[in-house]
Amino acid sequence: MDFRAPDCVTRAMQTRLDHGVFGYETVPDGLMPALTGWLKRRHGWTVQTKHILRAPNVLNALSMALCGSTEQGDGVIVQPPVFFDFYDILRENDRKIVRNPLVLADGRYSFDFNGLERCARDPDVKVLLLCNPHNPMGRVWTESELRRLGQICARHKVLVISDEMHGDLALSGHRYVPFASLGSEFATNSVTCLSPAKSFNIAACCSAFTVVPDDTRRATFMAANSRLTVNKNNAFANVAMQAAYAGGDAWLESVLDYIEGNLDLVRDRLARLPQVDLIDPEGTFLLWLDFRALGLPPDELTAFLRQKAEWAVTSGQAFGPEGNGFARLNIGCTRARLSRALDQLETAITRHG
Repeated sequence: MDFRAPDCVTRAMQTRLDHGVFGYETVPDGLMPALTGWLKRRHGWTVQTKHILRAPNVLNALSMALCGSTEQGDGVIVQPPVFFDFYDILRENDRKIVRNPLVLADGRYSFDFNGLERCARDPDVKVLLLCNPHNPMGRVWTESELRRLGQICARHKVLVISDEMHGDLALSGHRYVPFASLGSEFATNSVTCLSPAKSFNIAACCSAFTVVPDDTRRATFMAANSRLTVNKNNAFANVAMQAAYAGGDAWLESVLDYIEGNLDLVRDRLARLPQVDLIDPEGTFLLWLDFRALGLPPDELTAFLRQKAEWAVTSGQAFGPEGNGFARLNIGCTRARLSRALDQLETAITRHG
C-alpha cells in the first residue's frame, strides 16, 4: 500500500535506532504475546506460543513447510487463479502442480469440491496450498467452505499449508476464519503462514510466523529452519511487529475504512464502463477486474492497460490461464491517485471503442 506505517511502529523503530547497538539479539519477551493477543482479540483464535515458529518471510515459510512434508515429484494442489509465487515455489522445488481451478459463477468464485475430491484421492498428492483470503480476487472463505475443504484433505491425508497473510484485511460484512481455528483435527493437519507485512504496510521491515500445531511436523520444520540458518532475529523487524500487533488496531481500522471508500469509488466509476466487470472483493486491498469484454488477447490487454491507460497492474495470466482477460489492481493508495487512474482507464477504453 502507499500508506505510512502506524505511528506506533515508526516510534518503536526510532527508539530502537536511538539505542545504537545492533548486535545479535533474542526474540523480545513481548513479541509472541503481542502476536497471540492480536490473533485472539481480532479473530478469536487461541494459539499456543510453543506452536509458533519464525521465518524470514511468508514465501520462505511456505517453501520450508512444503519441503518438510513432501518429496520431489509429489503432487501439490493449487486452486487458480492464485498467487503466482505458489507456482514458482512448486517448480523450483520440483513438486508436481495439481490444478483444481476455482469456479466463477455470477461474479463470485467458489471452490470446486468435486474436483478437489478427485485431486486429493490421488495417493501421489500430499499437500494443498490454500490462500485464505484468496489472492488475487479477495474471496474471504467462509467457515463452512473451509470445513468442507479440510474434511476432504483429512480424509485423503493431504496436508493443508495455508497462506493467511491477508487475514487481517477482511472487509465489512465478512469474517476471516483461520483454517487452524476450526478444531484440533483441522489444526493438526495444517501449517499456517502469517505476517503483519500486508496488514500494516511493513513488508520491507518484518518477518513471518508459522503456526504448526502438530509436534512431529513442527520438529521437522524447526530442523529445516536450523539447517538453512534462517533462525536469526532482526532487531527492527522485532520491534516493528511487536508495536503493530500491540497497538495497531485503530490504524488498521482507519485503513480498512479508507480502502472501502476506494472500493466504492471503483464501483461507481466502473458502472459507466460496461467493458469492465469488478469481481466484488470480500477482503484485501487488491481488486480482480474482468476485461474479457474488450476481446484482447492476454499480452495485448497488458500492453493496452500499461501503454494506453498507464496502469501498472499485475497481468491476469500470471495467476494461471484462468486469469487470461483479467488484471489485478492495487487500491491501497490515495483516492486522488485512484480517481486519476480511473479517468485514464475510461479515456483509454473510450478511444479503443
